[in-house]
Amino acid sequence: MSEQYVGIDVSKDRLDIAISDGREFHLGNDEPAHRQLCELLAAQAPRLIVMEASGGLERTAAAELAASGLAIRVVNARQVRDFAKASGRLAKTDRLDAKVLVAFAQAMKLEPREVVSEELQELQALIMRRRQLIEMLVMEKNRLRLARREIKQGLKKHIEWLEQQVREADQDLGIALRKNGVWQEKVELLASVPGIAQLTALKLLASLPELGTLNRRQISALAGVAPFNRDSGRWSGKRCIYGGRALARAALYMAALVGVRHNAVLKAFYQRLRAAGKPAKVALVACMRKLLTIINSMIRHRQPWSPKLLEMA
Repeated sequence: MSEQYVGIDVSKDRLDIAISDGREFHLGNDEPAHRQLCELLAAQAPRLIVMEASGGLERTAAAELAASGLAIRVVNARQVRDFAKASGRLAKTDRLDAKVLVAFAQAMKLEPREVVSEELQELQALIMRRRQLIEMLVMEKNRLRLARREIKQGLKKHIEWLEQQVREADQDLGIALRKNGVWQEKVELLASVPGIAQLTALKLLASLPELGTLNRRQISALAGVAPFNRDSGRWSGKRCIYGGRALARAALYMAALVGVRHNAVLKAFYQRLRAAGKPAKVALVACMRKLLTIINSMIRHRQPWSPKLLEMA
């Protein structure tokens, strides 16, 4: 019997399931249905279950399946859609999407990956909420500068409320961090790097839980700081970064920006690139990539910051 693959298309209220042997069915997207799905698929023992990242709608089902000992992989929806178009599957329905996921897993020979833990999901949610509050706070402060006198008082009250919410979000992050000794240790390791504050360390760990488990090329591509070639025939284009995780890249950008000013070894690396004629943005992205390589090694070896790490990276 050939190895079976399962594709699950996730929507708010429904799971559409396709199996590589041709069977198709659907269930609700709730806890009783998740338990039923686990029982059905456990009897099939599929090689891999594939789901798209669907804005968090897939997390509970994925966690239930993983807890049942089933091999699962959550994939990027854009990659699956590109695969569907390339293979001539232009129509799009939930049922067809589940079948495309099966074909994608078979063609790409996907391997299972660890599902994001409940602790990490909590951390990611808290960081995202804090980010939303900061964005709202900045917008309200910008409005206050140009606001008419009649609405200034209301804006000031809202700004005070948002600032209180940010403080509470910081407290919640601290509590969540203290509950998990492993995350606390990782944050302390990253915060030992000049230029990386505790909040930046939290953002890096939440957006790149694979830190310490991948090699430098893999982690750079995952974060979106790996340069890709753009060559064709005799034409040679400029290499550029592409894709990756936006939150991780933003955290790396801020860490590198501070690092080239206050981290002596990273500053020397940046200045060496600028002296060699590299544009400022290119040199800064190189620093982001170098910094990522260093912290990846630090997490792998559980080693705090040392200037010698720059030479080894």
